[in-house]
Amino acid sequence: PPSFCSSCCNRTRAAGIPLDAQWNDIDYMQHNNDFTYDKVAFRGLPEFVNSLHKEGLHYIVMLDPGISGSETPGSYPPYDEGLKEGIFVKDPKEDKPFITKVWNDKSTVFPDFFHPKASSYWVKQIRQLHETFAFDGLWIDMNDPSTFWDGGQYGCAPNPLDNPPYLPGVNGGKLYSRTLCMSARHHNHSHYNVHNIFASQEAVLTTQALLDVRKKRPFVISRSSYPGHGHFTGVWTGDVFSTWDDMAHSISDILSFSLFGIPMVGADICGFNGNTTAALCKRWSQLGAFYPFSRNHNTDNGIDQDPVALGPDVVEAAQKALLVRYSLLPYLYTLFWHAHAEGDTVARPLFFEFPKDDKTYPLHAEFLWGSALLIAPILSEEKTYATAYLPAGRWYDFYTFRPINSKGSTYLLPKQSDSIPLLLSGGNVVPTQQPNTTTTLSRENPMGLLVALCSFGKARGDLYWDDGDSLDHEEGVYNLVTFAAAKGQLISSVQQWKYVTNLRLTEVKVMGVDQPVTNVTIDGSPAHFSYKADVKLLNVTSLSVDLSKPFTLSWS
Repeated sequence: PPSFCSSCCNRTRAAGIPLDAQWNDIDYMQHNNDFTYDKVAFRGLPEFVNSLHKEGLHYIVMLDPGISGSETPGSYPPYDEGLKEGIFVKDPKEDKPFITKVWNDKSTVFPDFFHPKASSYWVKQIRQLHETFAFDGLWIDMNDPSTFWDGGQYGCAPNPLDNPPYLPGVNGGKLYSRTLCMSARHHNHSHYNVHNIFASQEAVLTTQALLDVRKKRPFVISRSSYPGHGHFTGVWTGDVFSTWDDMAHSISDILSFSLFGIPMVGADICGFNGNTTAALCKRWSQLGAFYPFSRNHNTDNGIDQDPVALGPDVVEAAQKALLVRYSLLPYLYTLFWHAHAEGDTVARPLFFEFPKDDKTYPLHAEFLWGSALLIAPILSEEKTYATAYLPAGRWYDFYTFRPINSKGSTYLLPKQSDSIPLLLSGGNVVPTQQPNTTTTLSRENPMGLLVALCSFGKARGDLYWDDGDSLDHEEGVYNLVTFAAAKGQLISSVQQWKYVTNLRLTEVKVMGVDQPVTNVTIDGSPAHFSYKADVKLLNVTSLSVDLSKPFTLSWS
């Protein structure tokens, strides 16, 4: 209920842990019915959502595709209106909705998202719910579609669609195990023809509905997916278990979805099924801070697993890892822009950046953000350190900036009890921002640059920036700045600057400066700096550079 959600939010924020969104599963619904909320158990929900918005936070709720099919006529508009419009998936033989069972009290019917009238129906239901409480995004689940029955109440009648001559290796041994009968009828198809794209069609209509209702960028997370799905929504990897194995496997999951063209992906931090432990949640919080989609979520019959509930070790680990994530939001946001504009990946396997190094092909316990940041999580309870294979080139410890000149070997990384091992790849310029505990607040803070020189003294990078929420970017209202370092200079080039904002650059760290530095200028004027010879780090501070204008930083 809102009181519990509020308590969880408050203790998380009081502990200094970054937090941007509160989510609710189907608990908020009345009798698990879509487009309702329980006015007793969730009394005060609209006011709670408003309070989140005042603090710069967001609210996202679950929405299942199944609609209750057993409510009293006239008492449940989503069913009454769908019945009137004839937009529910139909029985194979009769002109009536196909009846099955999911979370609803007695029975469930499914909208036919391929029906010509389905879009207007879906928009109307979402709009009416949004008028009740102003959610910011939607979480679509059970959209495989998944049911509790094998087909309908009495199964599926013998027919070649439900009983094909060649059966794939499906769970349950039947093509209709825990789903609709393949012979159920959509507008112009049998379910057999559209089963695998059912979730993606729901995702398309849900995304369009949010655009229509909120007039802002839609945010939708889905369980089921299909090629092309990533154009519309993100994905979470389902109900993983709170085990060390499932945490480790989550890395290959997010990398696989990245290859499928779904960059916004993550697993339930600390696990969903079963009870987590403080040791597991500590390490999973560190790893999960670097999922593109980062969310802690667990079952309603498990222990509380927000960091504060699990003790100071988890609090410290989550806080540190998430503050690093928030400091890197400009880089992460730029990666997502490249994914949006060019179909690039955000989280990526090492072989994407080092395709000629066949030692990177089997790696599944380390991964990259873009080309610049290597994440090497600690994945077992007994370890306090990680090893990582580093392809040939210059790398830098993210925390100490100490260089590692790799010839293509596995390295034992410095012991990390409360931080996740991270490295920067030489040749990259990474934009950063002083972190706060919400994205809203972080966006107002000064910017920085991490310049990780390669062995030839060069580095490149860019920064994409817009207002973060509106549709103005579609009209070209955004900023794009590129950075290039070589021969003792860092030069910025403003490719476009149409979003009005006062972004100021206040600090630049240049790694891999092999010779001692005695002079630093910014556009010809002296700049404050320090040079650490032991790690070859040049730190330029006290800047106030307007990023809307080109600049040249020089050192010698």
